Amino acid sequence: MDPAPSLGVLGFWTQSDAVSKSAAFLLLVMSLTSWYLILWKGWRSWHTRRHAERAMDAFWEGEELSESIAHMQLAAPESPFSETAAEGANAAAHHARHAGGKIAATLSLSEFVTRAIRRAITRSTARLESGLAVLASIGATAPFVGLFGTVWGIYHALLGIGFTGQATIDKVAGPVGEALIMTAFGIAVAVPAVLGYNFLTRANRVILAELDAFAHDLHAYLTTGARLSMTHDRAGVAPLRPRAKD
Repeated sequence: MDPAPSLGVLGFWTQSDAVSKSAAFLLLVMSLTSWYLILWKGWRSWHTRRHAERAMDAFWEGEELSESIAHMQLAAPESPFSETAAEGANAAAHHARHAGGKIAATLSLSEFVTRAIRRAITRSTARLESGLAVLASIGATAPFVGLFGTVWGIYHALLGIGFTGQATIDKVAGPVGEALIMTAFGIAVAVPAVLGYNFLTRANRVILAELDAFAHDLHAYLTTGARLSMTHDRAGVAPLRPRAKD
């Protein structure tokens, strides 16, 4: 009778060949990669949402555009909201400097600012969604990698049973059960990847919706030169913040 310590994960690892070990190592790499992306992207999404309101407050409470941009970049320097505001302001200033040139004749101020804001949002979207394709791929392929390891392990277990000529339950259950460990590993890798992908996708959707709303208000301010509404803060200063819509 085989000793008990040879059963389980340790027994499977010691008895497996290079193919089974490669599949197990691949699952380990996939697991580490998915958890790194989940933790890192999750923290970045939390950080972005935390500073979103601070960045918008810093912008709309300013009295001058340059002052608002400076306060916004100071409050949230790495926020996509700060980047969008800076891009839009730079585009408006560039159009004003070349009002008599070809730019003004070719594009209106509204279209020129719209293109600049759209580029900023596109870059922010690409940064927010980076790594999500990797998570989706891991969630979709990890169960099959584990299944491949299981099939390969069962194949070698059956070969060993065939060589020994003993096909009793106690001889079959151990090797086959150890091979099934790979299926469990594949599922354990896939489930966090899928849940992390869904969580990050929803978080990005919320951030982009807020960014799109801010971009709309920013475009209106840069192209008209006036605030959408006049609401007074506690100090009596009329901030740039637009009135909340019902």
